Amino acid sequence: MNYLNVANRTIVHFDLDTFFVSVERLRNSKLMGKPIIIGGASDRGVVSSCSYEARKYGVSSAMPMKMALRLCSDAVVVRGDIDAYSRYSKMVTSVIAEKSPVFEKASIDEHYIDITGMDRFFSSVKWAKELQESIMKNTGLPISFGMSINKTVSKIATGEGKPKGHLYVDKNHVQSFLFPLSIRKIPMLGNKTFRLLRSMGVSTIRTLSEIPPEMIKNLMGKNGISIWEKANGIDNTPVLPYREQKSISKERTFSTDTIDVKMIENVLVNMVEKLAFELRKKQRLTACVTVKIRYSNFDTHSLQKRIVYTSFDHILIGIVKELFYKLYQRRMLIRLIGVRFSCLEYGFQQLNIFEDTPESVNLYMALDKLKKRYGAGIVRRAVF
Repeated sequence: MNYLNVANRTIVHFDLDTFFVSVERLRNSKLMGKPIIIGGASDRGVVSSCSYEARKYGVSSAMPMKMALRLCSDAVVVRGDIDAYSRYSKMVTSVIAEKSPVFEKASIDEHYIDITGMDRFFSSVKWAKELQESIMKNTGLPISFGMSINKTVSKIATGEGKPKGHLYVDKNHVQSFLFPLSIRKIPMLGNKTFRLLRSMGVSTIRTLSEIPPEMIKNLMGKNGISIWEKANGIDNTPVLPYREQKSISKERTFSTDTIDVKMIENVLVNMVEKLAFELRKKQRLTACVTVKIRYSNFDTHSLQKRIVYTSFDHILIGIVKELFYKLYQRRMLIRLIGVRFSCLEYGFQQLNIFEDTPESVNLYMALDKLKKRYGAGIVRRAVF
């Protein structure tokens, strides 16, 4: 195996500190200093985010709300406002876009910036600190950053520099920085992989880095190699220039014009499943659904509906069916059907778990894992 470590880059990772909580505190100063939990208020709800004060009691994201409130009974529960978080996220992106050469928006509260070569003209650390101060001044939101030779090391450095801090790890100190840390610090290392490695006696990044890569590959496949590379400070992933995607859509033109409503409904469900999976893969959510019909005489009609941000199939399918039956009133033969999701926003699905149960979230995670491995069509929803 040939492992090339591109060590001449300078990548900055910016991450807003407890983003949802910070936005809520800007909107309501009475929440300052109190333990805050963002998420569904019901016993079957899930924690979307929490303040540092709540974390001291053991509360964490994706935890069932019932458990979180047992750990921290004095916590203030806030349901959350996706629209507000989206607005503040765009404010941060606007400040970064104005001052950065190349940046990537990785999620609603994270950005990567490639400032390779800047040291020839200006101190990279000084530039990043000035951008950090500018973001906090213009938005009122606390933010931290890490800087190093690639995305992985800079992201881990950000976590070590929180809150409202920064950490620079130069190319000569990558291993000495990473090796003492827990394997928990490795980005995208899931609970199942963590438990597997711990059962092997692997607890630190150093120990993981010393395992032969062939052994890791035999044990965990390609994902194992990716984790091994990160443990060794290797990550050649580029910073992808930010381009805001406005919508995602699918259309189907039938070979023969049809009035078979059940068949059309089946097609719509299949479209939604594929589009929703695509959203989740790209860590996007939609807040607007549109259904389009083209009749046999080429008359084209569409209907849209604003919704709470989501990327869950079961929510989107119901909305698409509702729009279709409202739209299809002429009982003419249909030539084309289409679905479009717009008003897209970056963010993991926890942005939508204010009302969803842990079981629902875990089911989608398991299904998406199967689809990523075997293809989007491996599992399909039954249509009756």
